[in-house]
Amino acid sequence: MDHTSAALRGIDPNQAHPARRYNYWLGGKDNFAADRASGDELERLFPKVRLGALANRALLQRATRFLAAEAGIRQFLDIGTGLPTADNTHEVAQRHAPESRIVYVDNDPLVMVHARALLNSSDAGRTAYIEADLNDPAAILANPVLHETLDLKQPVGLMLIAVLHFIHGHGAAKPIVRRLLDALPAGSYLVATHATSDFGTPEQQALYQQLIEQGKSDVWTRTREEFTDLFDGLDLVDPGVVPASEWRPDPGADIPLRSDINVWTAVGRKP
Repeated sequence: MDHTSAALRGIDPNQAHPARRYNYWLGGKDNFAADRASGDELERLFPKVRLGALANRALLQRATRFLAAEAGIRQFLDIGTGLPTADNTHEVAQRHAPESRIVYVDNDPLVMVHARALLNSSDAGRTAYIEADLNDPAAILANPVLHETLDLKQPVGLMLIAVLHFIHGHGAAKPIVRRLLDALPAGSYLVATHATSDFGTPEQQALYQQLIEQGKSDVWTRTREEFTDLFDGLDLVDPGVVPASEWRPDPGADIPLRSDINVWTAVGRKP
């Protein structure tokens, strides 16, 4: 998409957006110069940030496979979808259970444009899309598309992959997660990943806090303690709260240093 067509769709190509920056780090082409500049600046300061993005993406695929192939989940609510790449949530789920139904949610118009064009469901399942913001969970839950696609009386896999760290403020993410989980029945799962500064040196932590205060980063990192608290009341799936690369890695996979990933991960089941 060029700048002109982006503007016609209400997209500001001169303002970096997390989904497009993430797409850039993953090697995608659906991004603008502002997104690349933002990504390059963060990578200059934190050289392993791209490795963390790749580990996060691989985690999404493994966790979705677990839910579909082992936990019997057939419905997925993926909030903070990001731009389509290979092996999206519905592709992994429907590979193991073709009847799976997926609702994608994102607040970036460009994401929705590409999603509707590229994310096609299997014949047995269904894929739908909502343009909405995680900051307003009530609007997501009230959207008729959600209820046309998913049966909220049956278990749902709630996917919050690399999105909660865009909710700024200590304690600000938990009420949003709780509102979403309260709408889902027992047997549902929460899959979440979250950026952290826990593994950084004191100097790196101070630098990152400075970037937040200066508005040069939109990622609000959280500690292991605060991230774990998001799963309060859920039964954590082994191995519990670990870096993204350490959650049920594929056999023979190389496990990077935790300081190279800086992303907490967990999967929990609602009893």
